[in-house]
Amino acid sequence: MTLAAIWFILVFVLLGGYAILDGFDLGVGALHLFARGEHERRVAMNAIGPVWDGNEVWLLTAGGALFAAFPPVYAAVFSGFYIALMLVLACLMFRAVSMEFRGKVNSARWRRAWDVAFGGSSTLLPILFGVALGNVLRGVPLEVDGTYDGTFLGLLNPYAILVGVLTLVALTMHGAAFLAFKSDGKMHERSRRAAVGLWVVFVVLFVTTSVATAVAAPSLLRGSSSPIAWAALAMLAIAMFGFPMALRRRRLSVAVLASGAIIAAMMALAAIGLFPRLLPSSTDPSASLTIYNSSSSHRTLLAMLVIALIGMPLVIGYTTLIYRAFAGKVVLTEDSY
Repeated sequence: MTLAAIWFILVFVLLGGYAILDGFDLGVGALHLFARGEHERRVAMNAIGPVWDGNEVWLLTAGGALFAAFPPVYAAVFSGFYIALMLVLACLMFRAVSMEFRGKVNSARWRRAWDVAFGGSSTLLPILFGVALGNVLRGVPLEVDGTYDGTFLGLLNPYAILVGVLTLVALTMHGAAFLAFKSDGKMHERSRRAAVGLWVVFVVLFVTTSVATAVAAPSLLRGSSSPIAWAALAMLAIAMFGFPMALRRRRLSVAVLASGAIIAAMMALAAIGLFPRLLPSSTDPSASLTIYNSSSSHRTLLAMLVIALIGMPLVIGYTTLIYRAFAGKVVLTEDSY
């Protein structure tokens, strides 16, 4: 069970890493819809161009880890959320194709069509991820054998949609801070002001969602008295109030780190509230999938842990190298998107 608990933590670390790193990619994509002129659209795309595909590795790794460490959870999620996950895949493909294809034809209509596809898919993805998370936090209808017994429309409940909107605002705020960090001139100023405005909306939505969580998923609060939960809450409070201060003082790198810390703290609180459950049942608590009844064998978990201890430093090192290589403001060239 110690190995199962370790893999529970690692799955959420991978999901959190994806939310932070690809989160600002998605946020920049959503803001791309409001860019003024071709120059600003190209700046937005090139701000994330060198790193977006590497950031998505964290999502693939998280999916692989869930499949290998907790197969019944993977099976229940991918069968119950099938339509939603197909939409996620479609959006991921549209984002990638849009970035590569928009500059291939010298036509304003062609570029605008791909711009809409890029911005629309970048906006829909956070909502889909948030709705999925909201359903996991609230619980889904599971049979005793772990089979999902619900419909796609059942996933679109008010609480899950609220979490989806909160996720969209949080990632767009994160993206606005990153875009302000990577741009200059009027685009820099507008992005900075947008980040401040989005922070206000985020705070309101966060308080609203917290109250809704106490009503829709009260079981999540049972771990709120633990020292780890208090540490996560402290990090969330510091980052939440440090974010606008960093923006006002024009310390954009600190603002990006603060918005990333906000996302990390929220993921940590979700993990603490769920543990040891991975997929709660809304119909019968005893049917919930936990680390105790859904983990792989001891040998499998151990072998995976050895591989993770070798692979994770390589992924972190590669990510660090890429971000250092492409540090600084965006400079457009003939080879840029």
